[in-house]
Amino acid sequence: MTTPASFTFVRHIDGLRYHFERYGEHNGRPAYRRTDGNVWCVWSPSDGWHCEIADGLVTAHPLNSHGDEPDPPATVWRSFKDDRSYLYDLRTSTLAHDPPDSA
Repeated sequence: MTTPASFTFVRHIDGLRYHFERYGEHNGRPAYRRTDGNVWCVWSPSDGWHCEIADGLVTAHPLNSHGDEPDPPATVWRSFKDDRSYLYDLRTSTLAHDPPDSA
């Protein structure tokens, strides 16, 4: 399987999309940065695949995965921040970018 150059998280409740693009490596695996902010999707030995914000706070993990795959698993992810939690599908695409959300 080829490491994806980008992927999109699609929120279950309303279809909101967050696009991530490959941005170097972290702990020997690909690292991805969200295109509209400072959120990273990276792998670490202690947390497996996860999303984190600038201060290293973990904000999401994949469900139904051990988190040790070579690339971010295309499965359901759960985000959490303060008292909120959402489910997202990680979707890879062969397109350069997914279509923008409608306003």
